[in-house]
Amino acid sequence: MIGLIGLLGFMGSSAAQNAFNLPYSQFGIGTAETFGTSAMSDRMGGVVYTRGGAHWVNPYNPASYACVGTESFVFDMGSNIQLSRLRNNSTSAKDADGNVSHIFFAMPITSWWKIGGGLMPFTNVDYQSVAKGTYGDGGTVKTVYDGFGGTSMAFIGSAFNIIGDGAKGRSLQMGFNVNYITGTINRRIFYIFEGNDTTHYINSCHHKYSRVGNFTFDLGLQWREPLGEKYALGVGLTYKPYRNMDISDKALVYTYYGNGETATDTVFPAPGTDASFTSTLEMSHTVGIGLSFERTGRWMVAADATFAKWSGMKYTEGLSNSLFGSSAASYGPYSSYALGFEKTGSMDASSYWGRISWSAGVHVQQGVMRLMLNSSESRIDEWGASAGVSLPMRKGRSLLTLSVGYSSMGNKELLQRETITFGSGVSTCERWFVKRKYN
Repeated sequence: MIGLIGLLGFMGSSAAQNAFNLPYSQFGIGTAETFGTSAMSDRMGGVVYTRGGAHWVNPYNPASYACVGTESFVFDMGSNIQLSRLRNNSTSAKDADGNVSHIFFAMPITSWWKIGGGLMPFTNVDYQSVAKGTYGDGGTVKTVYDGFGGTSMAFIGSAFNIIGDGAKGRSLQMGFNVNYITGTINRRIFYIFEGNDTTHYINSCHHKYSRVGNFTFDLGLQWREPLGEKYALGVGLTYKPYRNMDISDKALVYTYYGNGETATDTVFPAPGTDASFTSTLEMSHTVGIGLSFERTGRWMVAADATFAKWSGMKYTEGLSNSLFGSSAASYGPYSSYALGFEKTGSMDASSYWGRISWSAGVHVQQGVMRLMLNSSESRIDEWGASAGVSLPMRKGRSLLTLSVGYSSMGNKELLQRETITFGSGVSTCERWFVKRKYN
Protein backbone atom coordinates (compact mmCIF):
# COMPACT_ATOMS: atom_id res chain seq x y z
CA MET A 1 0.00 0.00 0.00
CA ILE A 2 3.03 2.27 -0.16
CA GLY A 3 2.25 5.55 -1.88
CA LEU A 4 -1.51 5.33 -1.56
CA ILE A 5 -1.57 7.38 1.64
CA GLY A 6 0.70 9.88 -0.06
CA LEU A 7 -1.59 9.97 -3.08
CA LEU A 8 -4.53 10.88 -0.91
CA GLY A 9 -2.48 13.32 1.17
CA PHE A 10 -1.09 15.38 -1.72
CA MET A 11 -2.97 18.54 -0.67
CA GLY A 12 -0.51 19.28 2.10
CA SER A 13 2.20 20.37 -0.33
CA SER A 14 0.79 20.86 -3.83
CA ALA A 15 -0.03 24.52 -3.30
CA ALA A 16 3.63 25.23 -2.57
CA GLN A 17 4.99 23.39 -5.61
CA ASN A 18 6.31 25.33 -8.57
CA ALA A 19 6.33 22.23 -10.78
CA PHE A 20 3.29 20.43 -12.15
CA ASN A 21 2.04 18.12 -9.39
CA LEU A 22 1.03 14.73 -10.81
CA PRO A 23 0.20 12.45 -7.86
CA TYR A 24 -0.66 9.48 -10.12
CA SER A 25 2.87 9.63 -11.58
CA GLN A 26 4.38 8.06 -8.45
CA PHE A 27 3.65 4.57 -9.81
CA GLY A 28 5.65 2.63 -12.43
CA ILE A 29 7.71 4.93 -14.67
CA GLY A 30 5.20 7.77 -14.47
CA THR A 31 2.09 9.10 -16.15
CA ALA A 32 1.96 8.35 -19.87
CA GLU A 33 1.81 11.43 -22.10
CA THR A 34 -1.01 10.17 -24.31
CA PHE A 35 -2.75 13.52 -24.76
CA GLY A 36 -1.30 17.00 -25.17
CA THR A 37 1.62 15.85 -27.33
CA SER A 38 0.59 17.43 -30.65
CA ALA A 39 -1.92 20.22 -31.26
CA MET A 40 -2.73 18.74 -34.69
CA SER A 41 -3.79 15.39 -33.21
CA ASP A 42 -5.36 16.81 -30.05
CA ARG A 43 -7.70 19.22 -31.85
CA MET A 44 -9.71 16.26 -33.18
CA GLY A 45 -10.10 14.49 -29.85
CA GLY A 46 -6.90 12.48 -30.32
CA VAL A 47 -8.05 10.72 -33.51
CA VAL A 48 -4.85 9.72 -35.35
CA TYR A 49 -4.92 6.30 -36.99
CA THR A 50 -6.46 7.27 -40.35
CA ARG A 51 -5.08 10.78 -40.57
CA GLY A 52 -2.11 12.13 -42.50
CA GLY A 53 -1.15 15.12 -44.57
CA ALA A 54 1.49 16.73 -46.73
CA HIS A 55 2.03 19.58 -44.24
CA TRP A 56 2.29 17.84 -40.84
CA VAL A 57 3.76 14.71 -39.22
CA ASN A 58 1.67 11.98 -37.57
CA PRO A 59 3.99 9.51 -35.73
CA TYR A 60 1.06 7.66 -34.13
CA ASN A 61 0.57 5.75 -37.39
CA PRO A 62 3.91 5.58 -39.23
CA ALA A 63 2.17 4.74 -42.51
CA SER A 64 1.08 8.40 -42.63
CA TYR A 65 4.59 9.56 -43.61
CA ALA A 66 3.71 8.40 -47.13
CA CYS A 67 1.49 11.49 -47.50
CA VAL A 68 4.54 13.79 -47.60
CA GLY A 69 5.16 15.25 -51.06
CA THR A 70 8.06 13.98 -53.16
CA GLU A 71 9.65 17.46 -53.21
CA SER A 72 8.99 18.47 -49.58
CA PHE A 73 10.72 18.57 -46.23
CA VAL A 74 8.24 18.90 -43.33
CA PHE A 75 9.29 20.26 -39.95
CA ASP A 76 6.69 20.17 -37.15
CA MET A 77 7.21 21.67 -33.68
CA GLY A 78 4.83 22.59 -30.86
CA SER A 79 4.32 23.50 -27.23
CA ASN A 80 1.54 23.40 -24.65
CA ILE A 81 0.37 25.05 -21.45
CA GLN A 82 -1.55 23.01 -18.89
CA LEU A 83 -3.76 24.33 -16.09
CA SER A 84 -4.76 21.66 -13.60
CA ARG A 85 -7.00 21.24 -10.58
CA LEU A 86 -6.54 18.36 -8.14
CA ARG A 87 -9.38 17.61 -5.76
CA ASN A 88 -11.12 15.04 -3.60
CA ASN A 89 -14.27 15.22 -1.51
CA SER A 90 -12.74 17.55 1.05
CA THR A 91 -10.33 19.97 -0.63
CA SER A 92 -8.69 21.06 -3.91
CA ALA A 93 -5.53 22.71 -5.26
CA LYS A 94 -4.47 24.25 -8.57
CA ASP A 95 -1.27 24.03 -10.59
CA ALA A 96 0.16 25.06 -13.98
CA ASP A 97 3.00 24.13 -16.31
CA GLY A 98 4.23 24.62 -19.87
CA ASN A 99 6.53 22.55 -22.09
CA VAL A 100 7.75 21.88 -25.60
CA SER A 101 5.38 19.15 -26.75
CA HIS A 102 7.12 17.70 -29.81
CA ILE A 103 9.71 18.08 -32.56
CA PHE A 104 8.97 16.08 -35.74
CA PHE A 105 10.22 15.92 -39.31
CA ALA A 106 9.39 13.98 -42.48
CA MET A 107 10.91 13.85 -45.95
CA PRO A 108 10.99 11.71 -49.11
CA ILE A 109 13.72 9.28 -50.08
CA THR A 110 12.03 8.27 -53.33
CA SER A 111 8.54 8.79 -54.72
CA TRP A 112 7.39 5.63 -52.91
CA TRP A 113 9.58 5.71 -49.78
CA LYS A 114 9.28 8.44 -47.12
CA ILE A 115 10.86 8.73 -43.69
CA GLY A 116 9.87 10.50 -40.47
CA GLY A 117 11.41 11.04 -37.06
CA GLY A 118 11.41 13.20 -33.99
CA LEU A 119 11.31 13.53 -30.23
CA MET A 120 8.41 13.78 -27.78
CA PRO A 121 7.66 13.17 -24.07
CA PHE A 122 6.73 9.61 -23.14
CA THR A 123 6.11 9.63 -19.37
CA ASN A 124 6.31 12.29 -16.67
CA VAL A 125 7.11 11.96 -12.96
CA ASP A 126 6.52 15.03 -10.81
CA TYR A 127 4.87 14.83 -7.40
CA GLN A 128 5.25 15.73 -3.76
CA SER A 129 2.76 14.76 -1.10
CA VAL A 130 2.65 14.65 2.69
CA ALA A 131 0.91 12.32 5.14
CA LYS A 132 1.03 12.50 8.94
CA GLY A 133 0.68 9.84 11.63
CA THR A 134 1.61 9.19 15.26
CA TYR A 135 4.25 7.04 16.94
CA GLY A 136 5.43 6.11 20.42
CA ASP A 137 3.81 8.21 23.16
CA GLY A 138 2.00 10.57 20.82
CA GLY A 139 4.84 11.92 18.69
CA THR A 140 4.10 12.86 15.08
CA VAL A 141 5.76 11.27 12.04
CA LYS A 142 5.55 13.08 8.75
CA THR A 143 5.94 11.01 5.58
CA VAL A 144 6.94 12.95 2.47
CA TYR A 145 6.62 11.30 -0.95
CA ASP A 146 8.76 13.04 -3.55
CA GLY A 147 9.51 12.22 -7.18
CA PHE A 148 10.76 13.92 -10.32
CA GLY A 149 12.03 13.07 -13.80
CA GLY A 150 10.45 11.14 -16.65
CA THR A 151 11.17 9.62 -20.02
CA SER A 152 11.22 10.82 -23.62
CA MET A 153 10.85 8.93 -26.88
CA ALA A 154 13.04 9.47 -29.93
CA PHE A 155 11.90 7.72 -33.08
CA ILE A 156 12.81 7.16 -36.71
CA GLY A 157 10.47 5.49 -39.17
CA SER A 158 9.70 4.72 -42.79
CA ALA A 159 6.53 4.53 -44.87
CA PHE A 160 6.00 2.93 -48.25
CA ASN A 161 3.40 3.63 -50.93
CA ILE A 162 2.13 0.20 -51.94
CA ILE A 163 -0.81 1.50 -53.99
CA GLY A 164 -1.26 5.17 -54.96
CA ASP A 165 0.35 8.11 -53.18
CA GLY A 166 -1.95 8.60 -50.18
CA ALA A 167 -3.33 11.89 -51.50
CA LYS A 168 -6.16 11.03 -53.88
CA GLY A 169 -7.82 7.91 -55.23
CA ARG A 170 -7.30 4.40 -53.94
CA SER A 171 -4.17 4.02 -51.85
CA LEU A 172 -2.42 1.66 -49.45
CA GLN A 173 0.53 2.66 -47.28
CA MET A 174 2.54 0.67 -44.76
CA GLY A 175 5.13 1.91 -42.28
CA PHE A 176 7.10 1.30 -39.11
CA ASN A 177 8.79 3.22 -36.29
CA VAL A 178 11.84 2.29 -34.26
CA ASN A 179 11.54 4.06 -30.90
CA TYR A 180 14.12 4.65 -28.20
CA ILE A 181 12.71 5.40 -24.74
CA THR A 182 15.18 7.08 -22.43
CA GLY A 183 15.14 9.03 -19.18
CA THR A 184 15.86 9.07 -15.46
CA ILE A 185 13.51 9.01 -12.47
CA ASN A 186 14.22 9.86 -8.82
CA ARG A 187 11.84 8.78 -6.06
CA ARG A 188 12.24 9.49 -2.36
CA ILE A 189 10.31 8.79 0.82
CA PHE A 190 11.25 10.84 3.90
CA TYR A 191 10.20 9.74 7.39
CA ILE A 192 10.47 12.81 9.63
CA PHE A 193 9.86 12.29 13.36
CA GLU A 194 8.60 15.39 15.14
CA GLY A 195 9.21 14.60 18.80
CA ASN A 196 11.84 14.48 21.54
CA ASP A 197 12.69 10.77 21.39
CA THR A 198 15.72 10.78 19.05
CA THR A 199 17.17 7.65 20.65
CA HIS A 200 14.64 5.20 19.22
CA TYR A 201 13.30 7.27 16.32
CA ILE A 202 15.50 9.04 13.78
CA ASN A 203 14.71 10.65 10.46
CA SER A 204 15.34 8.45 7.44
CA CYS A 205 15.13 8.56 3.64
CA HIS A 206 14.51 5.85 1.06
CA HIS A 207 15.88 6.94 -2.33
CA LYS A 208 15.52 5.07 -5.64
CA TYR A 209 17.14 6.15 -8.90
CA SER A 210 15.90 4.54 -12.13
CA ARG A 211 17.39 4.80 -15.59
CA VAL A 212 15.39 3.78 -18.66
CA GLY A 213 16.96 3.06 -22.04
CA ASN A 214 15.13 0.64 -24.33
CA PHE A 215 13.90 0.16 -27.88
CA THR A 216 10.29 -0.45 -28.93
CA PHE A 217 8.65 -0.83 -32.34
CA ASP A 218 5.43 0.26 -34.05
CA LEU A 219 3.81 -1.00 -37.24
CA GLY A 220 1.17 0.91 -39.20
CA LEU A 221 -1.13 0.62 -42.20
CA GLN A 222 -3.48 3.07 -43.90
CA TRP A 223 -6.01 2.23 -46.63
CA ARG A 224 -8.10 4.77 -48.55
CA GLU A 225 -10.97 3.64 -50.77
CA PRO A 226 -12.90 6.18 -52.92
CA LEU A 227 -16.70 5.93 -52.86
CA GLY A 228 -17.67 7.58 -56.09
CA GLU A 229 -16.16 10.94 -57.04
CA LYS A 230 -16.87 12.85 -53.83
CA TYR A 231 -16.51 10.50 -50.87
CA ALA A 232 -13.88 8.16 -49.46
CA LEU A 233 -13.53 5.59 -46.69
CA GLY A 234 -10.33 5.31 -44.67
CA VAL A 235 -8.98 2.48 -42.50
CA GLY A 236 -5.99 2.68 -40.19
CA LEU A 237 -4.29 -0.11 -38.23
CA THR A 238 -1.38 0.01 -35.79
CA TYR A 239 0.35 -2.68 -33.80
CA LYS A 240 2.91 -2.44 -30.99
CA PRO A 241 4.58 -5.80 -30.24
CA TYR A 242 5.13 -7.06 -26.70
CA ARG A 243 8.42 -6.00 -25.11
CA ASN A 244 9.97 -7.06 -21.80
CA MET A 245 12.70 -4.54 -20.96
CA ASP A 246 15.23 -4.08 -18.18
CA ILE A 247 15.29 -0.98 -15.98
CA SER A 248 18.53 -0.07 -14.18
CA ASP A 249 17.71 0.82 -10.57
CA LYS A 250 19.77 1.92 -7.59
CA ALA A 251 18.53 2.17 -4.00
CA LEU A 252 19.84 3.98 -0.95
CA VAL A 253 18.41 4.05 2.57
CA TYR A 254 20.01 6.35 5.12
CA THR A 255 19.25 8.15 8.39
CA TYR A 256 19.90 11.79 9.19
CA TYR A 257 19.47 14.36 11.97
CA GLY A 258 17.80 17.75 11.81
CA ASN A 259 16.21 19.21 8.72
CA GLY A 260 19.10 18.34 6.42
CA GLU A 261 19.32 15.33 4.14
CA THR A 262 23.00 14.52 4.71
CA ALA A 263 23.36 10.85 5.60
CA THR A 264 24.62 10.00 9.08
CA ASP A 265 24.23 6.23 8.71
CA THR A 266 23.68 4.13 5.58
CA VAL A 267 21.18 1.33 6.15
CA PHE A 268 21.18 0.00 2.57
CA PRO A 269 23.28 -1.14 0.82
CA ALA A 270 25.37 -3.01 3.35
CA PRO A 271 29.11 -2.31 3.28
CA GLY A 272 30.77 -4.08 0.36
CA THR A 273 27.49 -4.72 -1.49
CA ASP A 274 26.10 -3.13 -4.65
CA ALA A 275 23.19 -0.70 -4.52
CA SER A 276 22.24 -1.56 -8.11
CA PHE A 277 19.55 -4.01 -9.19
CA THR A 278 17.49 -4.70 -12.30
CA SER A 279 13.74 -4.20 -12.55
CA THR A 280 11.49 -4.99 -15.51
CA LEU A 281 9.14 -2.95 -17.65
CA GLU A 282 6.64 -4.84 -19.80
CA MET A 283 4.96 -3.21 -22.79
CA SER A 284 1.90 -5.21 -23.74
CA HIS A 285 0.69 -6.10 -27.23
CA THR A 286 -1.27 -3.02 -28.33
CA VAL A 287 -3.64 -2.79 -31.29
CA GLY A 288 -5.11 0.40 -32.74
CA ILE A 289 -8.00 0.54 -35.22
CA GLY A 290 -9.28 3.64 -36.99
CA LEU A 291 -12.12 4.36 -39.43
CA SER A 292 -12.90 7.57 -41.29
CA PHE A 293 -15.50 8.80 -43.76
CA GLU A 294 -14.84 11.97 -45.71
CA ARG A 295 -16.32 14.29 -48.26
CA THR A 296 -13.18 14.89 -50.27
CA GLY A 297 -11.80 18.34 -49.60
CA ARG A 298 -14.79 19.33 -47.42
CA TRP A 299 -15.07 17.39 -44.16
CA MET A 300 -14.15 14.21 -42.32
CA VAL A 301 -15.57 12.20 -39.42
CA ALA A 302 -13.26 9.61 -37.84
CA ALA A 303 -13.09 7.23 -34.89
CA ASP A 304 -10.22 5.36 -33.19
CA ALA A 305 -10.10 2.44 -30.76
CA THR A 306 -7.05 1.12 -28.89
CA PHE A 307 -6.79 -2.15 -26.98
CA ALA A 308 -4.06 -3.56 -24.75
CA LYS A 309 -3.69 -6.30 -22.13
CA TRP A 310 -2.84 -3.57 -19.64
CA SER A 311 -2.28 0.15 -19.77
CA GLY A 312 0.95 -0.13 -21.71
CA MET A 313 3.57 -0.19 -18.93
CA LYS A 314 3.83 -2.84 -16.22
CA TYR A 315 6.72 -2.11 -13.86
CA THR A 316 8.05 -4.83 -11.53
CA GLU A 317 10.71 -3.90 -8.99
CA GLY A 318 13.73 -6.20 -8.94
CA LEU A 319 14.20 -6.36 -5.16
CA SER A 320 12.84 -9.49 -3.46
CA ASN A 321 12.15 -7.48 -0.29
CA SER A 322 11.13 -4.05 -1.49
CA LEU A 323 12.59 -1.13 0.40
CA PHE A 324 9.63 0.94 -0.73
CA GLY A 325 6.82 -1.43 0.23
CA SER A 326 4.30 -3.07 -2.04
CA SER A 327 2.83 -0.86 -4.74
CA ALA A 328 -0.82 0.13 -4.65
CA ALA A 329 -0.93 0.03 -8.46
CA SER A 330 -2.19 -3.00 -10.36
CA TYR A 331 -2.60 -3.74 -14.06
CA GLY A 332 -5.49 -4.96 -16.16
CA PRO A 333 -7.15 -4.63 -19.58
CA TYR A 334 -6.88 -1.18 -21.14
CA SER A 335 -8.91 0.44 -23.91
CA SER A 336 -9.36 3.93 -25.31
CA TYR A 337 -11.77 5.44 -27.81
CA ALA A 338 -11.82 8.73 -29.72
CA LEU A 339 -14.32 10.36 -32.07
CA GLY A 340 -13.68 13.51 -34.06
CA PHE A 341 -15.00 15.76 -36.83
CA GLU A 342 -13.01 18.05 -39.10
CA LYS A 343 -14.13 20.70 -41.55
CA THR A 344 -11.36 20.76 -44.12
CA GLY A 345 -10.16 24.06 -45.53
CA SER A 346 -9.45 24.41 -49.24
CA MET A 347 -6.31 26.12 -50.55
CA ASP A 348 -8.38 27.08 -53.63
CA ALA A 349 -10.95 29.02 -51.57
CA SER A 350 -11.45 32.63 -52.60
CA SER A 351 -11.27 33.89 -48.99
CA TYR A 352 -8.79 33.18 -46.22
CA TRP A 353 -11.59 31.90 -43.96
CA GLY A 354 -12.35 29.20 -46.52
CA ARG A 355 -8.78 27.92 -46.22
CA ILE A 356 -8.99 27.42 -42.44
CA SER A 357 -9.55 23.89 -41.09
CA TRP A 358 -11.31 23.45 -37.77
CA SER A 359 -12.18 20.33 -35.81
CA ALA A 360 -13.48 18.97 -32.52
CA GLY A 361 -13.60 15.61 -30.78
CA VAL A 362 -13.98 13.57 -27.60
CA HIS A 363 -12.01 10.70 -26.09
CA VAL A 364 -12.26 8.25 -23.21
CA GLN A 365 -9.60 5.95 -21.72
CA GLN A 366 -10.62 3.01 -19.56
CA GLY A 367 -8.14 1.37 -17.21
CA VAL A 368 -5.47 4.09 -17.32
CA MET A 369 -4.48 2.77 -13.89
CA ARG A 370 -5.83 0.55 -11.14
CA LEU A 371 -5.27 1.17 -7.43
CA MET A 372 -5.94 -1.13 -4.49
CA LEU A 373 -7.96 0.65 -1.80
CA ASN A 374 -9.17 -1.25 1.29
CA SER A 375 -8.57 -4.61 -0.45
CA SER A 376 -10.70 -3.60 -3.44
CA GLU A 377 -9.57 -2.44 -6.86
CA SER A 378 -10.44 1.06 -8.03
CA ARG A 379 -10.11 1.56 -11.78
CA ILE A 380 -8.84 4.98 -12.86
CA ASP A 381 -10.41 6.24 -16.10
CA GLU A 382 -9.94 9.42 -18.11
CA TRP A 383 -12.19 11.30 -20.52
CA GLY A 384 -12.03 14.62 -22.33
CA ALA A 385 -13.00 16.86 -25.23
CA SER A 386 -11.02 19.20 -27.46
CA ALA A 387 -11.27 21.58 -30.42
CA GLY A 388 -8.87 23.51 -32.60
CA VAL A 389 -8.06 25.25 -35.86
CA SER A 390 -5.29 25.09 -38.46
CA LEU A 391 -4.39 28.43 -40.00
CA PRO A 392 -2.49 28.35 -43.33
CA MET A 393 0.52 30.62 -43.78
CA ARG A 394 2.97 31.35 -46.59
CA LYS A 395 0.59 30.42 -49.42
CA GLY A 396 -0.41 27.19 -47.73
CA ARG A 397 3.09 25.71 -47.30
CA SER A 398 2.99 26.24 -43.51
CA LEU A 399 0.34 25.75 -40.85
CA LEU A 400 -0.23 27.31 -37.44
CA THR A 401 -2.36 24.93 -35.36
CA LEU A 402 -4.08 25.95 -32.12
CA SER A 403 -5.98 23.60 -29.83
CA VAL A 404 -7.70 23.61 -26.46
CA GLY A 405 -8.74 20.52 -24.55
CA TYR A 406 -10.27 19.44 -21.26
CA SER A 407 -9.61 16.10 -19.56
CA SER A 408 -10.65 14.52 -16.28
CA MET A 409 -8.77 11.61 -14.69
CA GLY A 410 -9.86 9.65 -11.63
CA ASN A 411 -12.72 10.52 -9.28
CA LYS A 412 -13.32 12.69 -6.24
CA GLU A 413 -13.68 9.69 -3.90
CA LEU A 414 -9.98 8.94 -4.46
CA LEU A 415 -8.42 11.82 -6.42
CA GLN A 416 -9.60 13.69 -9.49
CA ARG A 417 -7.28 15.56 -11.80
CA GLU A 418 -8.91 18.04 -14.19
CA THR A 419 -6.69 19.62 -16.84
CA ILE A 420 -7.15 22.29 -19.48
CA THR A 421 -4.46 22.10 -22.17
CA PHE A 422 -3.69 24.91 -24.61
CA GLY A 423 -1.61 23.61 -27.50
CA SER A 424 0.14 25.31 -30.40
CA GLY A 425 2.17 23.96 -33.27
CA VAL A 426 3.88 25.23 -36.39
CA SER A 427 4.56 22.92 -39.32
CA THR A 428 6.49 24.10 -42.36
CA CYS A 429 6.59 22.36 -45.71
CA GLU A 430 9.67 23.49 -47.65
CA ARG A 431 10.39 22.47 -51.23
CA TRP A 432 13.95 21.24 -50.80
CA PHE A 433 14.22 18.74 -53.61
CA VAL A 434 13.29 20.76 -56.69
CA LYS A 435 15.93 21.01 -59.42
CA ARG A 436 16.06 24.48 -60.89
CA LYS A 437 15.69 24.66 -64.65
CA TYR A 438 17.56 27.97 -64.82
CA ASN A 439 20.48 29.34 -62.82
